Amino acid sequence: MIHQYKLNGYNIVLDIFSGSVHVTDDASYDMIAMLDEGRERDEITSEILGKYAADGLTGQDVEDIFSDIDELTQAGKLFSRDVYEGMAFDLKNKSNVIKALCLLVSHTCNLSCEYCFAAQGKFHGKAGLMDFETGKRALDFLVENSGFRKNLEVDFFGGEPLMNFEVCKQLVEYARSIEKEKNKNFRFTLTTNGVGVTDEVIEWANRECHNVVLSLDGRKGVNDRFRVDIKGRGSYDTIVPKFQKFVKERGGRGYYMRGTFTHFNPDFTNDIFHMADDLGFTELSMEPVVASPDSPSALTKEDLPVILEQYEILAKDMIRREKEGKPITFYHYMINLEHGPCIYKRISGCGSGTEYMAVTAWGDLYPCHQFVGDPDYRLGDIWNGVTNEAVRESFRTCNAYAREECRDCWAKLYCSGGCAANAYHSTGDIHGVYEYGCEIFKKRIECAIMIKAALGQMENT
Repeated sequence: MIHQYKLNGYNIVLDIFSGSVHVTDDASYDMIAMLDEGRERDEITSEILGKYAADGLTGQDVEDIFSDIDELTQAGKLFSRDVYEGMAFDLKNKSNVIKALCLLVSHTCNLSCEYCFAAQGKFHGKAGLMDFETGKRALDFLVENSGFRKNLEVDFFGGEPLMNFEVCKQLVEYARSIEKEKNKNFRFTLTTNGVGVTDEVIEWANRECHNVVLSLDGRKGVNDRFRVDIKGRGSYDTIVPKFQKFVKERGGRGYYMRGTFTHFNPDFTNDIFHMADDLGFTELSMEPVVASPDSPSALTKEDLPVILEQYEILAKDMIRREKEGKPITFYHYMINLEHGPCIYKRISGCGSGTEYMAVTAWGDLYPCHQFVGDPDYRLGDIWNGVTNEAVRESFRTCNAYAREECRDCWAKLYCSGGCAANAYHSTGDIHGVYEYGCEIFKKRIECAIMIKAALGQMENT
Protein backbone atom coordinates (compact mmCIF):
# COMPACT_ATOMS: atom_id res chain seq x y z
CA MET A 1 0.00 0.00 0.00
CA ILE A 2 1.21 3.49 -0.82
CA HIS A 3 -0.09 6.97 -0.11
CA GLN A 4 0.66 9.90 -2.42
CA TYR A 5 0.02 13.57 -1.87
CA LYS A 6 1.27 16.99 -2.94
CA LEU A 7 1.99 19.63 -0.33
CA ASN A 8 4.00 22.85 -0.33
CA GLY A 9 5.55 22.05 -3.71
CA TYR A 10 6.63 18.52 -2.76
CA ASN A 11 5.44 15.30 -4.42
CA ILE A 12 5.46 12.79 -1.58
CA VAL A 13 5.10 9.03 -1.86
CA LEU A 14 4.72 7.14 1.40
CA ASP A 15 5.19 3.38 1.40
CA ILE A 16 2.89 2.35 4.22
CA PHE A 17 4.32 -0.91 5.49
CA SER A 18 8.02 -0.11 5.18
CA GLY A 19 7.59 3.49 6.34
CA SER A 20 9.77 4.71 3.47
CA VAL A 21 9.20 8.26 2.25
CA HIS A 22 10.08 9.29 -1.31
CA VAL A 23 10.10 12.83 -2.67
CA THR A 24 9.78 12.61 -6.44
CA ASP A 25 9.56 14.64 -9.61
CA ASP A 26 6.21 14.93 -11.42
CA ALA A 27 6.80 12.13 -13.90
CA SER A 28 7.91 9.63 -11.24
CA TYR A 29 4.98 10.60 -9.04
CA ASP A 30 2.51 9.91 -11.85
CA MET A 31 4.17 6.66 -12.86
CA ILE A 32 4.04 5.29 -9.32
CA ALA A 33 0.36 6.17 -9.15
CA MET A 34 -0.32 4.39 -12.45
CA LEU A 35 1.54 1.27 -11.34
CA ASP A 36 -0.47 1.31 -8.12
CA GLU A 37 -3.63 1.32 -10.26
CA GLY A 38 -2.39 -1.80 -12.06
CA ARG A 39 -1.76 -0.11 -15.39
CA GLU A 40 0.47 -1.81 -18.00
CA ARG A 41 3.95 -0.38 -18.52
CA ASP A 42 3.50 0.25 -22.22
CA GLU A 43 0.36 2.23 -21.50
CA ILE A 44 2.14 4.19 -18.75
CA THR A 45 5.08 4.98 -21.04
CA SER A 46 2.83 6.29 -23.78
CA GLU A 47 0.80 8.47 -21.43
CA ILE A 48 3.81 9.86 -19.58
CA LEU A 49 5.65 10.74 -22.77
CA GLY A 50 2.56 12.46 -24.09
CA LYS A 51 2.27 14.48 -20.89
CA TYR A 52 5.92 15.39 -20.32
CA ALA A 53 7.62 15.31 -23.74
CA ALA A 54 7.34 19.09 -23.95
CA ASP A 55 9.44 19.22 -20.77
CA GLY A 56 12.21 17.22 -22.44
CA LEU A 57 11.34 13.81 -21.01
CA THR A 58 12.59 10.98 -23.25
CA GLY A 59 11.87 7.29 -23.56
CA GLN A 60 15.18 6.55 -21.86
CA ASP A 61 14.16 8.78 -18.95
CA VAL A 62 10.98 6.73 -18.54
CA GLU A 63 12.98 3.48 -18.58
CA ASP A 64 15.32 4.93 -15.94
CA ILE A 65 12.35 5.81 -13.74
CA PHE A 66 10.97 2.28 -14.11
CA SER A 67 14.39 0.95 -13.15
CA ASP A 68 14.49 3.12 -10.03
CA ILE A 69 10.98 2.01 -9.06
CA ASP A 70 11.92 -1.64 -9.54
CA GLU A 71 15.03 -1.21 -7.42
CA LEU A 72 13.04 0.37 -4.59
CA THR A 73 10.39 -2.33 -4.83
CA GLN A 74 12.97 -5.12 -4.64
CA ALA A 75 14.54 -3.42 -1.62
CA GLY A 76 11.17 -3.43 0.15
CA LYS A 77 10.87 0.35 0.09
CA LEU A 78 8.01 0.68 -2.38
CA PHE A 79 4.84 -1.41 -2.82
CA SER A 80 5.86 -3.42 0.24
CA ARG A 81 3.41 -5.94 1.67
CA ASP A 82 1.66 -6.01 5.01
CA VAL A 83 3.47 -8.50 7.25
CA TYR A 84 2.01 -7.13 10.49
CA GLU A 85 -1.67 -8.06 10.47
CA GLY A 86 -1.03 -11.51 11.86
CA MET A 87 0.77 -9.97 14.84
CA ALA A 88 -1.86 -7.40 15.71
CA PHE A 89 -3.92 -9.41 18.17
CA ASP A 90 -1.05 -11.42 19.62
CA LEU A 91 1.30 -8.69 20.79
CA LYS A 92 -0.92 -7.24 23.53
CA ASN A 93 -2.11 -10.67 24.61
CA LYS A 94 1.41 -11.67 25.55
CA SER A 95 1.92 -8.98 28.18
CA ASN A 96 0.31 -7.98 31.45
CA VAL A 97 3.04 -5.46 32.19
CA ILE A 98 1.89 -2.00 33.32
CA LYS A 99 4.38 0.72 32.48
CA ALA A 100 2.56 3.96 33.30
CA LEU A 101 -0.04 5.41 35.65
CA CYS A 102 -1.98 8.63 35.55
CA LEU A 103 -2.50 9.64 39.19
CA LEU A 104 -5.60 11.80 39.63
CA VAL A 105 -4.29 13.32 42.83
CA SER A 106 -6.99 15.98 42.77
CA HIS A 107 -10.64 15.58 41.86
CA THR A 108 -11.16 19.29 42.03
CA CYS A 109 -9.86 22.37 40.29
CA ASN A 110 -9.30 26.09 40.90
CA LEU A 111 -10.52 26.85 37.37
CA SER A 112 -13.95 26.17 35.93
CA CYS A 113 -13.33 25.56 32.23
CA GLU A 114 -16.61 25.05 30.41
CA TYR A 115 -15.16 22.57 27.91
CA CYS A 116 -13.45 20.39 30.54
CA PHE A 117 -13.98 16.70 29.75
CA ALA A 118 -13.47 15.99 33.46
CA ALA A 119 -16.42 18.17 34.54
CA GLN A 120 -14.21 20.82 36.16
CA GLY A 121 -11.99 18.16 37.67
CA LYS A 122 -14.65 16.13 39.47
CA PHE A 123 -14.90 13.50 36.72
CA HIS A 124 -18.70 13.51 37.01
CA GLY A 125 -18.45 12.44 40.65
CA LYS A 126 -17.52 13.91 43.99
CA ALA A 127 -14.62 16.25 44.70
CA GLY A 128 -11.67 15.03 46.72
CA LEU A 129 -7.91 14.72 47.09
CA MET A 130 -5.73 11.62 47.01
CA ASP A 131 -4.06 10.92 50.34
CA PHE A 132 -0.47 9.79 50.62
CA GLU A 133 -1.27 6.19 51.54
CA THR A 134 -3.44 5.74 48.45
CA GLY A 135 -0.77 7.29 46.24
CA LYS A 136 1.93 5.16 47.85
CA ARG A 137 -0.12 2.04 47.20
CA ALA A 138 -0.57 3.15 43.56
CA LEU A 139 3.21 3.37 43.11
CA ASP A 140 3.64 -0.05 44.74
CA PHE A 141 0.95 -1.43 42.42
CA LEU A 142 2.86 -0.07 39.44
CA VAL A 143 6.13 -1.63 40.61
CA GLU A 144 4.45 -4.97 41.32
CA ASN A 145 2.88 -5.09 37.85
CA SER A 146 5.76 -3.72 35.79
CA GLY A 147 7.67 -6.97 35.38
CA PHE A 148 11.27 -6.47 34.29
CA ARG A 149 10.57 -3.03 32.87
CA LYS A 150 12.87 -0.47 34.50
CA ASN A 151 11.53 2.90 33.32
CA LEU A 152 8.11 3.70 34.76
CA GLU A 153 5.99 6.76 33.92
CA VAL A 154 3.77 8.57 36.43
CA ASP A 155 1.64 11.60 35.58
CA PHE A 156 0.34 13.95 38.25
CA PHE A 157 -3.03 14.91 36.87
CA GLY A 158 -6.45 16.12 37.87
CA GLY A 159 -8.42 18.32 38.24
CA GLU A 160 -5.53 20.49 39.23
CA PRO A 161 -2.73 18.43 40.84
CA LEU A 162 -1.12 21.44 42.53
CA MET A 163 -4.16 21.62 44.80
CA ASN A 164 -2.59 18.52 46.34
CA PHE A 165 1.04 19.56 45.99
CA GLU A 166 2.20 18.21 49.35
CA VAL A 167 1.11 14.70 48.43
CA CYS A 168 2.82 15.02 45.03
CA LYS A 169 6.06 15.86 46.83
CA GLN A 170 5.65 12.99 49.27
CA LEU A 171 4.98 10.51 46.47
CA VAL A 172 8.08 11.52 44.52
CA GLU A 173 10.14 11.24 47.69
CA TYR A 174 8.75 7.75 48.29
CA ALA A 175 9.38 6.69 44.69
CA ARG A 176 12.99 7.86 44.86
CA SER A 177 13.47 5.90 48.10
CA ILE A 178 12.57 2.58 46.46
CA GLU A 179 14.11 3.01 43.01
CA LYS A 180 17.43 1.33 43.78
CA GLU A 181 15.90 -1.53 45.76
CA LYS A 182 13.28 -2.26 43.10
CA ASN A 183 15.60 -1.57 40.15
CA LYS A 184 13.19 0.99 38.76
CA ASN A 185 13.48 4.51 37.38
CA PHE A 186 10.45 6.73 37.89
CA ARG A 187 9.83 9.54 35.40
CA PHE A 188 7.25 12.05 36.56
CA THR A 189 5.12 14.47 34.56
CA LEU A 190 3.17 17.37 36.03
CA THR A 191 0.18 18.80 34.17
CA THR A 192 -0.97 22.13 35.59
CA ASN A 193 -3.19 25.09 34.78
CA GLY A 194 -0.61 27.35 36.40
CA VAL A 195 -2.78 29.03 39.03
CA GLY A 196 -0.98 27.32 41.90
CA VAL A 197 2.54 27.63 40.50
CA THR A 198 4.97 29.11 43.05
CA ASP A 199 8.74 29.35 43.30
CA GLU A 200 8.69 26.15 45.36
CA VAL A 201 6.68 24.33 42.68
CA ILE A 202 9.07 25.50 39.98
CA GLU A 203 12.14 24.40 41.90
CA TRP A 204 10.61 21.01 42.75
CA ALA A 205 9.25 20.28 39.26
CA ASN A 206 12.49 21.32 37.56
CA ARG A 207 14.37 18.94 39.84
CA GLU A 208 11.98 15.98 39.89
CA CYS A 209 9.77 16.04 36.80
CA HIS A 210 10.93 14.67 33.49
CA ASN A 211 8.28 16.76 31.78
CA VAL A 212 5.76 19.47 32.63
CA VAL A 213 2.62 20.26 30.66
CA LEU A 214 1.44 23.85 31.03
CA SER A 215 -2.14 24.60 30.02
CA LEU A 216 -2.65 27.78 28.00
CA ASP A 217 -5.02 28.17 25.07
CA GLY A 218 -3.13 31.01 23.40
CA ARG A 219 -4.30 34.58 22.91
CA LYS A 220 -5.73 36.30 25.97
CA GLY A 221 -9.26 36.50 24.57
CA VAL A 222 -9.20 32.87 23.47
CA ASN A 223 -7.76 31.60 26.75
CA ASP A 224 -10.07 33.65 28.93
CA ARG A 225 -13.19 32.59 27.07
CA PHE A 226 -13.11 29.21 28.79
CA ARG A 227 -10.20 29.03 31.22
CA VAL A 228 -11.79 31.00 34.05
CA ASP A 229 -12.07 30.72 37.81
CA ILE A 230 -15.32 30.04 39.65
CA LYS A 231 -16.12 33.77 39.53
CA GLY A 232 -15.69 33.83 35.76
CA ARG A 233 -12.40 35.71 35.78
CA GLY A 234 -9.91 34.82 33.05
CA SER A 235 -6.64 33.13 34.00
CA TYR A 236 -4.30 34.53 31.32
CA ASP A 237 -2.82 37.43 33.28
CA THR A 238 -2.27 35.21 36.32
CA ILE A 239 -0.63 32.24 34.66
CA VAL A 240 1.44 33.64 31.78
CA PRO A 241 4.13 35.31 33.94
CA LYS A 242 4.35 32.15 36.05
CA PHE A 243 4.74 29.96 32.99
CA GLN A 244 7.41 32.23 31.54
CA LYS A 245 9.41 32.03 34.76
CA PHE A 246 8.82 28.27 34.95
CA VAL A 247 10.18 27.68 31.45
CA LYS A 248 13.09 30.07 31.84
CA GLU A 249 14.28 28.38 35.03
CA ARG A 250 13.73 24.99 33.42
CA GLY A 251 16.20 25.94 30.72
CA GLY A 252 13.61 25.71 27.97
CA ARG A 253 13.57 21.90 28.04
CA GLY A 254 11.18 19.16 29.08
CA TYR A 255 7.94 21.13 28.85
CA TYR A 256 4.97 21.73 26.61
CA MET A 257 2.50 24.54 26.36
CA ARG A 258 -0.69 22.59 25.88
CA GLY A 259 -3.66 24.42 24.40
CA THR A 260 -7.15 23.45 23.31
CA PHE A 261 -8.84 24.84 20.22
CA THR A 262 -12.62 24.94 19.87
CA HIS A 263 -15.32 26.10 17.48
CA PHE A 264 -14.48 29.63 18.59
CA ASN A 265 -10.84 29.53 17.46
CA PRO A 266 -10.39 27.11 14.54
CA ASP A 267 -7.67 29.57 13.44
CA PHE A 268 -5.52 28.09 16.18
CA THR A 269 -2.22 28.85 14.47
CA ASN A 270 -2.67 32.43 15.64
CA ASP A 271 -2.64 31.11 19.20
CA ILE A 272 0.47 29.05 18.55
CA PHE A 273 2.21 32.04 16.98
CA HIS A 274 1.18 34.21 19.93
CA MET A 275 2.71 31.74 22.38
CA ALA A 276 5.88 31.52 20.28
CA ASP A 277 6.39 35.11 19.13
CA ASP A 278 4.81 37.18 21.89
CA LEU A 279 5.39 34.95 24.91
CA GLY A 280 8.64 33.20 23.94
CA PHE A 281 7.55 29.57 24.26
CA THR A 282 9.05 27.11 21.77
CA GLU A 283 7.59 23.71 22.81
CA LEU A 284 3.96 23.75 21.79
CA SER A 285 0.91 21.54 21.52
CA MET A 286 -2.64 22.35 20.48
CA GLU A 287 -5.42 19.79 20.79
CA PRO A 288 -8.94 19.75 19.34
CA VAL A 289 -11.59 20.05 22.04
CA VAL A 290 -13.24 16.89 23.38
CA ALA A 291 -16.88 17.90 23.72
CA SER A 292 -20.37 16.57 23.12
CA PRO A 293 -21.78 17.50 19.71
CA ASP A 294 -24.39 19.81 21.26
CA SER A 295 -21.77 21.86 23.13
CA PRO A 296 -21.23 25.41 21.79
CA SER A 297 -17.48 24.76 21.84
CA ALA A 298 -17.70 21.54 19.77
CA LEU A 299 -15.99 21.56 16.41
CA THR A 300 -18.38 21.49 13.45
CA LYS A 301 -18.25 20.15 9.92
CA GLU A 302 -17.80 23.71 8.71
CA ASP A 303 -14.72 24.14 10.92
CA LEU A 304 -12.85 21.20 9.38
CA PRO A 305 -11.55 22.87 6.18
CA VAL A 306 -10.31 25.79 8.28
CA ILE A 307 -8.57 23.45 10.71
CA LEU A 308 -6.87 21.43 7.97
CA GLU A 309 -5.61 24.64 6.37
CA GLN A 310 -4.25 25.76 9.73
CA TYR A 311 -2.06 22.67 9.95
CA GLU A 312 -0.58 23.48 6.55
CA ILE A 313 0.00 27.11 7.55
CA LEU A 314 1.78 25.94 10.69
CA ALA A 315 3.95 23.42 8.82
CA LYS A 316 5.11 26.00 6.30
CA ASP A 317 5.83 28.50 9.04
CA MET A 318 7.88 25.96 10.99
CA ILE A 319 10.07 25.42 7.92
CA ARG A 320 10.58 29.18 7.69
CA ARG A 321 11.56 29.36 11.35
CA GLU A 322 13.99 26.49 10.91
CA LYS A 323 15.66 28.30 8.00
CA GLU A 324 15.97 31.41 10.15
CA GLY A 325 17.54 29.46 13.00
CA LYS A 326 14.59 30.03 15.34
CA PRO A 327 12.79 26.68 15.38
CA ILE A 328 9.73 25.74 17.39
CA THR A 329 8.49 22.27 18.24
CA PHE A 330 4.90 21.24 17.65
CA TYR A 331 4.02 18.03 19.48
CA HIS A 332 1.97 16.50 16.66
CA TYR A 333 4.70 17.08 14.09
CA MET A 334 7.28 15.11 16.06
CA ILE A 335 7.87 12.14 13.78
CA ASN A 336 10.98 9.99 13.60
CA LEU A 337 11.37 8.46 10.15
CA GLU A 338 14.67 6.76 10.95
CA HIS A 339 14.33 5.07 14.33
CA GLY A 340 10.79 4.39 15.38
CA PRO A 341 8.35 3.95 16.87
CA CYS A 342 8.74 0.16 16.97
CA ILE A 343 6.19 -2.05 15.25
CA TYR A 344 4.65 -3.05 18.60
CA LYS A 345 3.84 0.59 19.27
CA ARG A 346 2.63 1.15 15.70
CA ILE A 347 0.19 -1.73 15.96
CA SER A 348 -0.88 -1.55 19.60
CA GLY A 349 -1.12 2.18 20.25
CA CYS A 350 -1.04 3.94 23.61
CA GLY A 351 -1.71 0.89 25.77
CA SER A 352 -4.71 2.35 27.61
CA GLY A 353 -6.41 -0.30 29.72
CA THR A 354 -3.49 -2.69 29.41
CA GLU A 355 -0.11 -1.01 29.88
CA TYR A 356 -1.42 2.37 31.00
CA MET A 357 -4.12 3.09 33.58
CA ALA A 358 -5.58 5.98 35.52
CA VAL A 359 -5.92 5.90 39.30
CA THR A 360 -8.59 7.95 41.01
CA ALA A 361 -8.10 9.72 44.32
CA TRP A 362 -9.76 6.71 45.99
CA GLY A 363 -7.62 4.08 44.25
CA ASP A 364 -10.00 2.92 41.52
CA LEU A 365 -8.46 1.87 38.21
CA TYR A 366 -9.71 3.01 34.79
CA PRO A 367 -8.28 2.48 31.28
CA CYS A 368 -7.28 6.16 31.08
CA HIS A 369 -8.28 9.51 32.53
CA GLN A 370 -11.00 10.02 29.90
CA PHE A 371 -12.97 7.01 31.19
CA VAL A 372 -12.86 7.96 34.87
CA GLY A 373 -16.31 8.14 36.42
CA ASP A 374 -17.91 5.72 33.96
CA PRO A 375 -18.82 2.64 36.03
CA ASP A 376 -18.84 0.41 32.94
CA TYR A 377 -15.11 1.04 32.53
CA ARG A 378 -13.91 0.61 36.10
CA LEU A 379 -11.15 -2.02 35.91
CA GLY A 380 -10.66 -2.66 39.61
CA ASP A 381 -8.52 -0.98 42.24
CA ILE A 382 -4.90 -0.70 43.34
CA TRP A 383 -5.37 -3.14 46.23
CA ASN A 384 -7.03 -6.00 44.36
CA GLY A 385 -5.71 -5.26 40.89
CA VAL A 386 -7.68 -5.66 37.69
CA THR A 387 -10.87 -7.56 38.46
CA ASN A 388 -12.92 -6.52 35.44
CA GLU A 389 -11.04 -8.65 32.95
CA ALA A 390 -13.73 -8.25 30.31
CA VAL A 391 -12.97 -4.55 29.96
CA ARG A 392 -9.24 -5.17 29.92
CA GLU A 393 -9.68 -7.78 27.21
CA SER A 394 -11.74 -5.39 25.11
CA PHE A 395 -8.88 -2.88 25.25
CA ARG A 396 -6.43 -5.56 24.18
CA THR A 397 -8.25 -5.71 20.86
CA CYS A 398 -7.86 -1.97 20.24
CA ASN A 399 -5.21 -1.85 17.56
CA ALA A 400 -4.52 -0.74 14.02
CA TYR A 401 -6.38 -3.74 12.61
CA ALA A 402 -9.39 -3.84 14.93
CA ARG A 403 -11.70 -1.69 12.82
CA GLU A 404 -12.92 -2.60 9.35
CA GLU A 405 -13.00 1.10 8.45
CA CYS A 406 -9.24 1.27 9.08
CA ARG A 407 -8.29 -1.70 6.94
CA ASP A 408 -7.42 0.31 3.85
CA CYS A 409 -6.36 3.50 5.63
CA TRP A 410 -2.83 4.64 4.85
CA ALA A 411 -2.39 6.19 8.31
CA LYS A 412 -3.19 3.16 10.45
CA LEU A 413 0.43 2.45 11.40
CA TYR A 414 0.78 6.08 12.55
CA CYS A 415 -2.42 6.37 14.59
CA SER A 416 -2.32 2.71 15.72
CA GLY A 417 -6.09 2.56 15.41
CA GLY A 418 -6.74 5.89 17.06
CA CYS A 419 -7.78 6.95 20.56
CA ALA A 420 -10.19 4.53 22.25
CA ALA A 421 -11.66 7.34 24.36
CA ASN A 422 -12.36 9.54 21.34
CA ALA A 423 -13.95 6.57 19.59
CA TYR A 424 -16.12 5.85 22.62
CA HIS A 425 -17.24 9.43 23.11
CA SER A 426 -18.12 9.86 19.43
CA THR A 427 -19.62 6.45 18.64
CA GLY A 428 -20.36 4.77 21.98
CA ASP A 429 -17.84 2.01 21.23
CA ILE A 430 -14.10 1.92 21.91
CA HIS A 431 -13.77 0.03 18.63
CA GLY A 432 -15.61 2.73 16.71
CA VAL A 433 -14.06 5.34 14.45
CA TYR A 434 -14.01 9.05 15.26
CA GLU A 435 -14.08 10.18 11.64
CA TYR A 436 -13.59 13.89 12.37
CA GLY A 437 -10.49 13.10 14.40
CA CYS A 438 -9.22 10.82 11.62
CA GLU A 439 -9.25 13.67 9.12
CA ILE A 440 -7.31 15.88 11.52
CA PHE A 441 -4.80 13.15 12.31
CA LYS A 442 -4.11 12.35 8.66
CA LYS A 443 -3.49 16.00 7.86
CA ARG A 444 -1.04 16.27 10.77
CA ILE A 445 0.92 13.25 9.55
CA GLU A 446 1.06 14.60 6.00
CA CYS A 447 2.35 17.92 7.29
CA ALA A 448 4.90 16.28 9.59
CA ILE A 449 6.32 14.18 6.75
CA MET A 450 6.42 17.20 4.45
CA ILE A 451 8.42 19.11 7.05
CA LYS A 452 10.91 16.24 7.19
CA ALA A 453 11.18 16.31 3.39
CA ALA A 454 11.80 20.06 3.39
CA LEU A 455 14.39 19.93 6.16
CA GLY A 456 16.12 17.02 4.47
CA GLN A 457 16.36 19.04 1.29
CA MET A 458 17.80 21.96 3.26
CA GLU A 459 20.52 19.70 4.69
CA ASN A 460 21.48 18.50 1.24
CA THR A 461 21.88 21.96 -0.30
